Amino acid sequence: MRINYDLHDLHAFVAVAERASFRQAAADLFLSQSALSRRIEKLEEGLGVKLFERTTRRVQLTNVGQTFLLNVRTALDGLEDAVLGVADLAAHRTGTVTLACVPSAVQHFLPEVLKRFSERFPRIRVRIHDESAQDVLNLVLAGEADFGINFSGAEDAEIVFEPIYVERYVLAMRREHRLARRKKLSWKETVGERYISVAKSSGNRSVIDAALAGVEKHPLIFCEVNHVAGVLALVEAGMGVAAVPGLSVRAGAHEAVIGVPLVQPEIHRTLGLISKRNHSMAPAARTLFDMLERAWSQRPAAAP
Repeated sequence: MRINYDLHDLHAFVAVAERASFRQAAADLFLSQSALSRRIEKLEEGLGVKLFERTTRRVQLTNVGQTFLLNVRTALDGLEDAVLGVADLAAHRTGTVTLACVPSAVQHFLPEVLKRFSERFPRIRVRIHDESAQDVLNLVLAGEADFGINFSGAEDAEIVFEPIYVERYVLAMRREHRLARRKKLSWKETVGERYISVAKSSGNRSVIDAALAGVEKHPLIFCEVNHVAGVLALVEAGMGVAAVPGLSVRAGAHEAVIGVPLVQPEIHRTLGLISKRNHSMAPAARTLFDMLERAWSQRPAAAP
């Protein structure tokens, strides 16, 4: 059989079948009814079958037409996937993905996934901004980062926040500290300790201060540092203890430091993938975003 029709004819057939009306299908396709009728006639002549039963009141698919509709939809879907796949492949050949994230994410969330991404797309550059929570949020909002990993942003109307990990705050101390063997510690039990803390401008400090607002006795802070890494360095030096997110203690950079979960109140923070609402990512950025999402959907929901 000689095929004498094109994609426009197939789209016209699907439109008439779905609308059950030549008039409405013609309007959808921005065609005159006569032009649409010619396309359907051309298709029927090429196939040698009748696809529609037409009366003055209605348009109905024949039995052959119903079967053909299923096949055409499958074929058009496959063609669309193929075209998008080629475009996606081309978009992944070169380019740059810019990611903003809090420092702990660089150590715990990125290495394994970035290695796989780089193996698949060796010519794609990845630029990472490891910044404070507020800076990460600002970079994503300003469009300077394709997306971010942050524990801040869920409350922002311009941000889509997709939770990927919940971590508990722990009391960081040297391994030989008198409280190091405890399974958990209440904040009240630690009031007498010399506390080292991140500065009030830090997102971590905001989380802790908000959670302890209703607690009668607060720990006394005698030293402040801008970043958690600096806090842990001072803890390792034996200068005191610190309340920090659990992941930061598991980093391995401070072998002499251990973390004991804090309770009463128990404080958590939720890390999530953040992106700007109604903003379409480039294919390479979307691929890395999806890889991170899939990788962490298979991990435990909370830190041990």
